[in-house]
Amino acid sequence: MILTVTPNAAVDRTYRVERFMLDRVNRPSQSFTVAGGKGINVARVYQTLGGKAIATGFLGGVNGLTVSGAMAAERIESDFVEVEGESRVCIAIIDPTTGTQTEVNESGPTVSPRETRHLLDRVHRLITNHRFEFLALCGSLPPGAPAEIYAELIGIARNATLRTVLDTSGEALKLGVQARPWMIKPNRAELESLIDAEIEDENSLVHAAEHLLESGIELVVLTRGSEGAIAAIKGTILAATPPVIEFASAVASGDSFVAALLWSLKEGKALAAESLHEALRLATGAGAANAAVIGAGFCSLEAIEAEASRSIVRRVA
Repeated sequence: MILTVTPNAAVDRTYRVERFMLDRVNRPSQSFTVAGGKGINVARVYQTLGGKAIATGFLGGVNGLTVSGAMAAERIESDFVEVEGESRVCIAIIDPTTGTQTEVNESGPTVSPRETRHLLDRVHRLITNHRFEFLALCGSLPPGAPAEIYAELIGIARNATLRTVLDTSGEALKLGVQARPWMIKPNRAELESLIDAEIEDENSLVHAAEHLLESGIELVVLTRGSEGAIAAIKGTILAATPPVIEFASAVASGDSFVAALLWSLKEGKALAAESLHEALRLATGAGAANAAVIGAGFCSLEAIEAEASRSIVRRVA
């Protein structure tokens, strides 16, 4: 079982609009409204793979009730901290005729120091009362949430000998890395911001991964969208190439990747080249399977396994 933390959960709305145009009335041919936020997406895909997840974070207002109800309908167990503000709405507009994806994401509710403290206490209580394989800290922070909240949660998990996974950006990522999580998963833009340098090629990615491993992180995964991912542990660096798919939407592909990686590594054995190789293959398949459908993390188990079998994982010298 895993615990996911989504401080900035959302009502996710995805619209499929052929020939989407600005300054025009656009009518979607399809629309989807689901519980959203990176940690919720991770929980969704983890359960699709056969696992169990509990999701927590901040929720507030009418939108918060919508998110909570949607999770209940999907049988995703949740234990969120209720805040006074209104949870956000995130809109993605997919145009299959041009292959474009336009997103409009609200900032989220402003949370107070008291509400922040409640979330830290909630996570501590959940970790105390359950046996989790991983704590996944996912996504952006709402206004008012301190940038060091993920670092504090990493400290709480370390005291409980629980492995933490950090998937965020900006200052929250920088401070979280200093707290030495078990794993981080930045994309290219997030990595460039973290190391304050441009990533020019695969060699640059490898050097950045090696540097992060030296800081005490055990597993560094760098995702590159349709180009695949780099995964690094001490002594082993692997590169994954996803299969060619008919692209539908990139929403939650990174979250699907994380969920599958954790599912494959859930047994708690020491990280080794062989186990990482298989985990990276499944994770790459999950990211590809998700990108082939519209909706955040609604890829099927059969699709994940099929795309994993077509993914290529190689060792990097």
